[in-house]
Amino acid sequence: MSEPSVPRVGGVLSADIAVPEHEREVRFYSSVLSTGEHPLWRKEDLMNNLGVPIIGLGARSEEYAHLPLQWMPHIQVSDVTYSVQRTIALGGSVLMHTKDDDGTNQWAVLLDLDGAAFGIIPVVPAEAIPPASRETEAPAGRICWIELTVSNASASRDFYRQVVGWSVQDVEVEDGADLYVDYDMLDEEGRPAAGIRHARGANLGLPPLWMIHLSVGDLSESLRRVQEEGGTIIKATPGNVRGYTYAAVQDPVGAYLALMQA
Repeated sequence: MSEPSVPRVGGVLSADIAVPEHEREVRFYSSVLSTGEHPLWRKEDLMNNLGVPIIGLGARSEEYAHLPLQWMPHIQVSDVTYSVQRTIALGGSVLMHTKDDDGTNQWAVLLDLDGAAFGIIPVVPAEAIPPASRETEAPAGRICWIELTVSNASASRDFYRQVVGWSVQDVEVEDGADLYVDYDMLDEEGRPAAGIRHARGANLGLPPLWMIHLSVGDLSESLRRVQEEGGTIIKATPGNVRGYTYAAVQDPVGAYLALMQA
């Protein structure tokens, strides 16, 4: 994935969600994300990487009650208004579109053809990104990947290519005797920013929404805590030596995300 918190068209900056049972959800994520000898997520300000906001876990107020219970990645685009117009023209829908009186600082929450929610924001000025975020190479408490699994991946590929401005790189996949193509979506500098996958093979059974992938210090312990705190393990991939390398999980209120071993 392209570096986090980098000002670039197609770059994924952060993600957020508005949830019911907010205190329970904070307890769930505080426990699940803070594993390992040197936890990557800090309990005192859970949603930060070295003090830089990466994910936001908000309470589900009346203002946000119409938003789906999905983690929504914030993707930088060159023109928010244009992306909103393309979404509508291509058959998607707009849940929110907000801007200042002078038309600046726009952002929007959109739904794609399969009902997956995502946010779009203008490219963030480089001076607005704290130096600590730009300089660190460690996957410390950050979104390390996002991925969408759908039945018609080529339709989603074309939708996001027009709405976000991503380019595409084919990824050949073997499924038994069959060979098919999934897609890596590339930012404006040609770096992988997201994946769009067919709902088959290793991705069979995953929901058709954007799954943010968060790194943790000890994935096996995180999965134990997922269940202890009332979540569900949907799919887990064992590592070559011991433990797990990846898991799709569902939190106590039903939101999906993926955890990865750092």
